Amino acid sequence: MMKFEKIGQPVRRLEDGRLLTGRGRFSDDWSLKNQAYMAVVRSPHAHARIRSVDTSDAENLPGVMAIFTGQDCIADELSPIPHSPEPSTKYDMKLHGPGGSDVFIGNHMLLPADKARYVGEALAVVVAETLAQAQDGADAVFIDFDPLPSVTDTKLSAEVGAPVIWDEVPDNIPVETFFGDKEQTDAAFDAAAHVVEMEFHIDRVTGVPMEPRAALGDYDTDTGRYTIYAGSGGSVRQKREMAEVLGEEADRVRVISKDVGGNFGTRNRLYVEFPLVGWASKKVGRPVKFTCQRTESFLTDYQGRDLVTKVSLALNGEGRFLAMRADNLSNVGSRMVSLSPLSKGSGLITGSYDIPTAHLRSRAVFSNTAPTNAYRSSGRPEVTFAIERLVETAARDLGIDPIEIRRQNLIPPEKMPYPNAVGMIYDSGEYEKNMAMAMELADWGGFSGRRSEAEARGKLLGRGFANYVESSIGTPREQAEIHVNSDGHINLVIGTQPSGQGHETSFAQVAAEWLGVPVQCISVIVGDTDVVKVGGGSHSGRSMRMAGTVIVKAADELIDKGKKLAAHVLEAAETDIEFKDGRFGIGGTDRQIDLFELAGVLENHENLPEELGGGLFVIEDNVMETPVFPNGCHICEIEIDPQT
Repeated sequence: MMKFEKIGQPVRRLEDGRLLTGRGRFSDDWSLKNQAYMAVVRSPHAHARIRSVDTSDAENLPGVMAIFTGQDCIADELSPIPHSPEPSTKYDMKLHGPGGSDVFIGNHMLLPADKARYVGEALAVVVAETLAQAQDGADAVFIDFDPLPSVTDTKLSAEVGAPVIWDEVPDNIPVETFFGDKEQTDAAFDAAAHVVEMEFHIDRVTGVPMEPRAALGDYDTDTGRYTIYAGSGGSVRQKREMAEVLGEEADRVRVISKDVGGNFGTRNRLYVEFPLVGWASKKVGRPVKFTCQRTESFLTDYQGRDLVTKVSLALNGEGRFLAMRADNLSNVGSRMVSLSPLSKGSGLITGSYDIPTAHLRSRAVFSNTAPTNAYRSSGRPEVTFAIERLVETAARDLGIDPIEIRRQNLIPPEKMPYPNAVGMIYDSGEYEKNMAMAMELADWGGFSGRRSEAEARGKLLGRGFANYVESSIGTPREQAEIHVNSDGHINLVIGTQPSGQGHETSFAQVAAEWLGVPVQCISVIVGDTDVVKVGGGSHSGRSMRMAGTVIVKAADELIDKGKKLAAHVLEAAETDIEFKDGRFGIGGTDRQIDLFELAGVLENHENLPEELGGGLFVIEDNVMETPVFPNGCHICEIEIDPQT
């Protein structure tokens, strides 16, 4: 087994010096000379037709430079945001509309001209000399609304006669897909000794990143290029989508996303304000900046969860699980940004348990709420909560110890890889071992004593237990570039995007390990699409899995190229060149040259073979579509003071 000297070792984080001394480059930190400011006019109604927009009073206020509405977007032929909400990797659970029809996505215009579909939706923007003047201008814009009936509750949105969000979907249901085997499941339920049924609403949440979103757009009239500074989960995707919205070729748009103050999915999809600042900059001829206020973030950040699930479990007389039914209803909000939560959750409804057959109905529903998005494990915690509550309830109803009923029904290691009852194939797992380890660490047997001690102090002590199985797929392609410089530094260009996880350190550790150099020699470069050409961003637990793999591939390629170059420089046979601890050498001799010395020699070296051109530099791609299934067991004790 390889012994790592840098990977996994405690080191001082490379990014901390910059971040702790105020030298981070978050979105709101970017400013440009002569920049103007943008404020957004938002809907006070959950659902209302837009009769007209009167900007005359706002236009006459001091400092107001321009006001743009949905009609201006139409006039300039701006396109909707191409969210591509349907999961599309090879192993994703595929969704479709009712009866196998195509999924209705709807258009997500930057500023709608027809109607507002949720409270806080952007309907107009005001650009002014100062932020205060832009806000005053936004307050002076008058929109004549025709209020319409609205619905925000997930279940009510799917009922017959509910207010219609999109005319093209009169029942508000754009997705209805069935998984599993209905006939086998019905037969198992008919033969079951016990059936347990439950219904849950896993409430909606919002991400509340420490840094509210912000964007600065700068259109260069000389080059015809947009530069947009905006933090996100991945600059490459945002560049592509903004270019499509603006009707430009991709090379006409540059996105810079450096430090990002929190994400967990909230920042992974494009917000309307990001292309708006670029478009506004072109219209007014100056850089335009927008910074979201915290109140706006609460209303308009892409939100998470909001799943109603009806689940039932069939058991025999000994507590063995025979079958499961589930009906999942995911509230996508007013505009379809992502179906990832519904798809990801659909594949894991049976959790860690060996349930022979299951049947699932997965539906999405539109409502008059902010759009939902992948957030903190995208749909998996919701279905984990449902199956674990169902198992716990079944144990109590049948008088079986909840731990024993779990042990009895866990998928054993010898069944791996395991195809679950709705079609997902788990790659590996030792679920009972997870339980045993967690229970030992939590001193499971000592709980009664701790509860008695808490009661003696007038407190209540409770305990929760849950097994889980996760899935991690994500965008399958990642790319790494490695440039060795003669000044003693190595540039590592990678397409994932940190938002506080410490990528600069962990990625540097991987590269330094493989190349045999100090971690401090590695400079990780992210988030500038003029440098980072390819990358899937950070989501679905993919960053270290994807980036670590492609960094190792790139490092191996660099070493191979370095051997060829060293052989040329040292005038030796390539087969005689060895590499160790950052140095190339001729085997059996003391003739050596390190990475940085070699890079220096190559700067002025002529007559290199064509295939060795470009110096000590490589680009390596990796495509990894196979999902992995992390798993584990959680135990929580909580003490409550009944007086508070």
